[in-house]
Amino acid sequence: MKSNCPNPYCVLPHPRSPKIKSIVRNGTVFRKSDSRYIQRYYCRVCGSFFSKATFDPRFGQNKRRVNAAIDRYLCSGVSQRRAAKLLNINPKTVAAKLRFLATEARAEMNKDLKVFNKNKLNNIQFDDLETSEHTKCKPLSVSLAVAPKSWKILGFAVAQMPAKGHLVKIAKRKYPYRPDHRNRSWAELLHGLSRYVKPTATFLSDENLHYPKFVKHYFPDAKHETTPGGRGAIVGQGELKKLRFDPLFSLNHTCAMLRANMNRLFRKT
Repeated sequence: MKSNCPNPYCVLPHPRSPKIKSIVRNGTVFRKSDSRYIQRYYCRVCGSFFSKATFDPRFGQNKRRVNAAIDRYLCSGVSQRRAAKLLNINPKTVAAKLRFLATEARAEMNKDLKVFNKNKLNNIQFDDLETSEHTKCKPLSVSLAVAPKSWKILGFAVAQMPAKGHLVKIAKRKYPYRPDHRNRSWAELLHGLSRYVKPTATFLSDENLHYPKFVKHYFPDAKHETTPGGRGAIVGQGELKKLRFDPLFSLNHTCAMLRANMNRLFRKT
């Protein structure tokens, strides 16, 4: 039985006597979304009615049955529109579920990373994974940090960046000026790592010229090692390197798995 009332202005226990039950059962209600009977409760203090579902993060969802299926599909290379077609639901529903599942996944990730609050890490690998919005003229940078031994993702941040190479002229002709926000994502990523990483940890990354100053700013006593980036093992894929030994294998393999299992990260050419 729930011992708390969802009404923020309700004062428990009962004002007349703490021995009086303030919360009592009040029948059941049939929930159509998953065909279950849910226990209802009544608060004798404020007169509020509520149920077990009131405190559930899925409260108010009409299609909670498809949550697990959408989670599997979106993590298995299926696009949002194809998932909507397979489940016979509106694409807007899939988009709303994606935001909800992202919130749950972030909470679960933070729960898993609590183990590093006491046993902080000595070694970190970080780098950027590049993708794009609806066109390659609008690239995005995903800054990612990984624990080498456990391969756990410690944090990530997404930022827009301007087009590069032969796409610069096309982007300038078709779209307005696109500022570079990667500095914000690097700062956000390294600032968040302070909860799980020792001040004297060793950071390993590629030879990006901007990384050292950010590592020095947020971890003054840390050691920053760099390694030259190699060629991709597959044409067009920059994650897994064609090297006999890749020092950044934990990070590159994680990025390769993300690109292989998330439809938005697929290479189009």
